[in-house]
Amino acid sequence: MIRGTLASLGLVAALAGCETTTAGGGTITPEMRQDYLAAVASVGCVLRDERQYGAVDFQAGLTREQTVAITSGYVARGKAQRVDDGNSIRITTGPCAA
Repeated sequence: MIRGTLASLGLVAALAGCETTTAGGGTITPEMRQDYLAAVASVGCVLRDERQYGAVDFQAGLTREQTVAITSGYVARGKAQRVDDGNSIRITTGPCAA
């Protein structure tokens, strides 16, 4: 489900400068990414299903599209990786750096 969400949104994965523009026209700021990283750390640094994504959305004050855009940007830059099950994503930067 999450893999399909990442692919189906067609988000811009490459980040330019300090802000990222998503396909929906929203902007992701550095502050939003910091809030995202803190929220992801609170759920164990792995986004598995709706429970983790929902918690990150709520804690960081992000929409689902923003959460997916940030996640996909980290995957594209090698700061997140798919977990063995293929549907989960482990964030490996910020407070989740190993």
